[in-house]
Amino acid sequence: MQKNLKQIATFLQVVDSGSFTKAADILGLSRSMVSIDIKQLESQLNVSLLTRNTRNIALTEAGKHFYDDFKRIQLNIEEAFERSQNLGSSVTGLLRFSSTNEFGQRYILPLLPEFCRLYPKLRLQYSFNSSLDDLVTEKLDLAIRLGNLKSSSLKTRKIGEYSIYIVASPQFIKRYPINHIADLAQVPWITHSLLNWQDTQYVLQNQQGEKQALPIIKSQYESNSAAVIHQMTIASLGLAICPSWLVDEDIQLGRLVRILPEYNLPTQNIQLLYPSTIALAAKTRAFIDYLVERFTL
Repeated sequence: MQKNLKQIATFLQVVDSGSFTKAADILGLSRSMVSIDIKQLESQLNVSLLTRNTRNIALTEAGKHFYDDFKRIQLNIEEAFERSQNLGSSVTGLLRFSSTNEFGQRYILPLLPEFCRLYPKLRLQYSFNSSLDDLVTEKLDLAIRLGNLKSSSLKTRKIGEYSIYIVASPQFIKRYPINHIADLAQVPWITHSLLNWQDTQYVLQNQQGEKQALPIIKSQYESNSAAVIHQMTIASLGLAICPSWLVDEDIQLGRLVRILPEYNLPTQNIQLLYPSTIALAAKTRAFIDYLVERFTL
């Protein structure tokens, strides 16, 4: 196939140039090689494509049909290549990205109006979820994800970090006093259903650098929504591990209380994830650069 494409390209150039010699100069080939390509192509097709004399060349009837068909294909290929180049160098087309609902509404949505004004030819498709598989299955350009993620083939760019706290309502603490780490295993918890607690190793560390693993907990309530977990915690249904950006105000207002505040849990990352490609599309690069510059927690 590759050889055929070379011979077809040679044939098209010969016709466009009007001579074997000019075609050879343009293609960087010898005149004899151009002649060999044409002869081999005619032999494969079992037809004559050109009539030759000492002064010029002319297309046969079969040659004209062949030229018209493949010249149209060549032009389509060139146009498709040019469109791809434009998509790679100009911020146009459809940008598909996702984030978790609660984080996205609070921190990503407010940044979008200015980004849209900067790139008016760009269309956006914004979805809310917390899966990593969607980058492949839904062909997303970018995902904004929270937490310390497992290694993968995706490229990542960290844009921030946040603390996580064990929290509960004051009413819950009255019913279930917690004074030691071991007490955490004796009370009901509210957990995220997408988080495998058996595989997640949370380590508590105090200011002296002493570390203790979080004990195996009793997950009585589950949800795949951080907002639901947040509200269930305020409603005194159990303990929960929540991001600081979601519960700081509640702690200040007394709706929630940090449990064992002398211990800290590992800081969590805010990361941009995108497919590992040789050339990143301009639309994706523009959005990454914009978020790196404008995002604040």
